[in-house]
Amino acid sequence: MTAEMPLWVPSAEQVAEAPLTKFIAYCSARAGRNFADSDALHTWSIAERGDFWAAIWDYCGVKGERGARDLIHGDDMLAARFFPDAQLNFAQNLLTRTGSDDALIFRGEDKLRYRWSWDDLAAHVSRLQQAFSAMGIGKGDRIAAMMPNLPETVALMLAAASLGAIWSSCSPDFGRQGVLDRFGQIEPKLFVACDGYWYNGKQQDVADKVRDVAAELKVPVVIVPYAGEAEALAASLADGRTIAAFEAPYTAGEIAFTPLPFSHPLYILFSSGTTGVPKCIVHSAGGTLLQHLKELVLHCSIVPGDRLFYFTTCGWMMWNWLASGLSAGATLCLYDGSPFAPDGNVLFDYAAEEKFAVFGTSAKYIDAVRKGGIEPMKTHDLSSLRLMTSTGSPLSPEGFSFVYEGIKKDVHLASISGGTDIVSCFVLGNPLKPVWRGEIQGPGLGLAVDVWNDDGKPVRGEKGELVCAKAFPSMPIMFWNDPEGKKYKAAYFERFDNIWCHGDFAEWTAHGGLVIHGRSDATLNPGGVRIGTAEIYNQVEQMPQVLEALCIGQDFDDDVRVILFVRLAAGVTLDEDLVKAIKTRIRTGCTPRHVPAKIIAVSDIPRTKSGKIVELAVRDVVHGRAVKNKEALANPEALELYADLAELRS
Repeated sequence: MTAEMPLWVPSAEQVAEAPLTKFIAYCSARAGRNFADSDALHTWSIAERGDFWAAIWDYCGVKGERGARDLIHGDDMLAARFFPDAQLNFAQNLLTRTGSDDALIFRGEDKLRYRWSWDDLAAHVSRLQQAFSAMGIGKGDRIAAMMPNLPETVALMLAAASLGAIWSSCSPDFGRQGVLDRFGQIEPKLFVACDGYWYNGKQQDVADKVRDVAAELKVPVVIVPYAGEAEALAASLADGRTIAAFEAPYTAGEIAFTPLPFSHPLYILFSSGTTGVPKCIVHSAGGTLLQHLKELVLHCSIVPGDRLFYFTTCGWMMWNWLASGLSAGATLCLYDGSPFAPDGNVLFDYAAEEKFAVFGTSAKYIDAVRKGGIEPMKTHDLSSLRLMTSTGSPLSPEGFSFVYEGIKKDVHLASISGGTDIVSCFVLGNPLKPVWRGEIQGPGLGLAVDVWNDDGKPVRGEKGELVCAKAFPSMPIMFWNDPEGKKYKAAYFERFDNIWCHGDFAEWTAHGGLVIHGRSDATLNPGGVRIGTAEIYNQVEQMPQVLEALCIGQDFDDDVRVILFVRLAAGVTLDEDLVKAIKTRIRTGCTPRHVPAKIIAVSDIPRTKSGKIVELAVRDVVHGRAVKNKEALANPEALELYADLAELRS
């Protein structure tokens, strides 16, 4: 297997059966044109965005009234509005099926497992909707949830959406202040929390945190049982009850779906908060639904009955994406806890037993499986697995190779990238195209994605800023508590006028794919040459001596020098030979400019709750600047390892 040959090519049968192939024919007939392939379709989807998104609505069978107008003010990214006359309800479009087939399957490490049918899910949503209504919760009210990835969490979200309430969630591993930094800004009408959770085989207590947050928010609390402490925790709260007691007065019946405008707020998601209090990013019901349907049905080829899995917490936008799998008729396979508890096979056991069609995870997980010597190809029946997706950070070329050498030979591997900002992807997989080592296959349909240089000019064959040059439906409708839109505009539109600048350092490939080189705000700039941190990680993290790495630029001697921090494997010492080996690997795999001036061993690397390393926070610590919001980190104590290092003073 070489870099010159694709890792995977779809068969003629796979191409013929792909929903994207059928959609190309559908759009060709609808537009009175012949779109030869997905590239031609993408070109049309940008030129005629209103027609394209209307075709998505109709092809995917969105329930609601589309209205006469598809797009207004389309040339102004901040003023553009899709389907301004439409009426729909997000929850109605997710509760697509009835009956006894599985809608939700849950596993919590090796502690708990259960499943709900489509009828079970609808019954829970009906009772919760009635309970919310009795509390006076309705359009625009916020419900805040500190929850594991449980079936109950999905039902609570759907009940909120059915009424036009706004859902916002985080995972229960957030610290007290981290929860308040998020939910305190949005003034919820109800707080939902679990009674504990399991991680790495150990029960994690949240009772004190729940009581503290509830006291600050001053709202009623609903406790969802998971760790066996629900009754006691609910009783200890001034206005608390269990979810069973909350639902008890109501009998399941037909769900009433409130018709709402396309741009009605559905979710409030939060930025990582590593540079200050998290931004509250508000996403619309219509934009989220259409964008997710496009990705799930066309880019991921999901059909009713497919088993869809994503390893995620409720504090990461991939949970919102996973929940939308119901709109495509998929069965959602939910997991909560450590992906290595009781051992590194747990998720592949789950995949084999439940016959996943789609296995979604992070690049860090794939790398950890590789370094752990786990080879599911030899131990598990993954014959049902059609698509594996990877996000969270750029997937290294070696990670690509490992999927095909250690997990499954005949699988569509899709590295995807987007984020909380758009609750979806800018670039992702294409079931009709080959997979090339180290490359994301291409831009999402309907998205005018490009790579621009500092002068605002499109570039090929060189690195630049990832931009989107035209408005799209899943842009945030606003930031919460940003009435004049100043924070929103500053976040995406300060760099280039009327152009979304996403903050990723990217590059087009010869195959029409893309490589993400890391966040551009963490881009290194030694001697005025821009270097993406992912390029360095792709080299050094392939060495068995290095478990993971973090790279920053340090201001030094009127320039910027590259500093590489490494967390080493057990028993490995950073001696002169290893330093030389690391530098040689980087020099030969990248360029001499990528070679770090200093390599320093550390025992831990700080990361966000969703597992992303925080280069900017480390850079601030190294330069003696305060880190504004340590509550956003999963392991804030790790930052202390980087303060006042003697190696950085010479």
